[in-house]
Amino acid sequence: MNTAADIIVEGGYPIQGTVQASGAKNSVLKLMAASILAPGTHHITNVPDISDVFLMAEVLKSMGIAVDFDRAGAALTIDTAHLTSLTAPAELVNQIRASIAVLGPLLTRYHEAHVAVPGGCQIGERKLDIHFAALEALGMEFFTDTEYIHASAPGGLTGAPVYLRFPSVGATENLMMAATLAKGTTIIDNAAREPEIADLANYLNSMGAQITGAGTSHIVVEGTSAMHPADHHTVGDRIESGTFLVAAALLGGPVTVQGISPDYFATALLKMQQLGLYVEKTESSVTVSRNLSEPLLATDIQTLPFPGFPTDLQAQFMVMASLAEGRSRIAENIFENRFQHAEDLVNMGADIVTEGHFAYVTGVSRLHGTTVHSSDLRAGAALVLAGLAAEGQTRVTNTEHIDRGYEGFVSKLQSLGASISRD
Repeated sequence: MNTAADIIVEGGYPIQGTVQASGAKNSVLKLMAASILAPGTHHITNVPDISDVFLMAEVLKSMGIAVDFDRAGAALTIDTAHLTSLTAPAELVNQIRASIAVLGPLLTRYHEAHVAVPGGCQIGERKLDIHFAALEALGMEFFTDTEYIHASAPGGLTGAPVYLRFPSVGATENLMMAATLAKGTTIIDNAAREPEIADLANYLNSMGAQITGAGTSHIVVEGTSAMHPADHHTVGDRIESGTFLVAAALLGGPVTVQGISPDYFATALLKMQQLGLYVEKTESSVTVSRNLSEPLLATDIQTLPFPGFPTDLQAQFMVMASLAEGRSRIAENIFENRFQHAEDLVNMGADIVTEGHFAYVTGVSRLHGTTVHSSDLRAGAALVLAGLAAEGQTRVTNTEHIDRGYEGFVSKLQSLGASISRD
């Protein structure tokens, strides 16, 4: 991965205004993988201009799929008519975790797949055993070597009831895609319920799949013999939206994010209200503001699968807790290595003690700027937010992580009044 320019933040500038939510990173990458299921030309709109989209495009291109990204129009054209390889190569897959999503589509359409063990942010084990167990229930046979997962289904996949031991988003998506072309009916219980699951199901159904229950813990997929290309508009990114609303919380706002349903992150918005923020909602926008004469209030948070508090907003909320009145407890229940940003916040003056999957945050009156290191995508964004609220200058390094998931992060913050630039 190429090294991106550092982000320089001068703290203390007011933040207010309106931004448009980009398309959801955690949805569009799976939509791209799903295009493998049907030969022909697919069109996906509201596509974020982020490095992960380019990496996934390269994964698809390596298999002979034609991909054109109209950056100005935020649109992808994907032609899957001439797929030439069933291998997703290690040199690309090692850079992007979401590439595991090609396993199910390749396996169900071609009965064979060779997918390198995926990489991405180092925030925990994120084991693939749930994916494997689910696909084995449909008839997958596989073995792994030092770099690759080699999977096959010589007679094709057959639908079956599957209970996921944990509501894994990736496993739900892989299984749902694999089941579309399987013989018979697949029932997924304890399925992930995230909005991105429903978005993927809508795309698959527009391609000819027969899926009901997406967005609930009980999904039913009736297998079909063939699928066709489709057009799809990606839902808004709830994590990007939440990140900009945290900026409003830190510096007063108001900030409005348009193009996002408040239902996508209702628990996070409830926590914002408990922190003492004003939250206004419409069907497709959220506005957050704060009376700066009133302190943020300490609030306990525990990350959980949707509709619980999203792990991808944990780091951003830790910044607010660092400046809140009182002591907050944050429980990270999804990933075991997701407090790496805490040390950098402490270097900025925060009072944070971590013990296992708990972080105890005692609010301080101010943070001070310094040089900090982005250890993963959401940690990097959180450190930029901390810089917005800190006294003096903050330099955030290793920002290629941020570019993986935030479209125009610096320019959007500039449009809200932040003193922020690339160096």
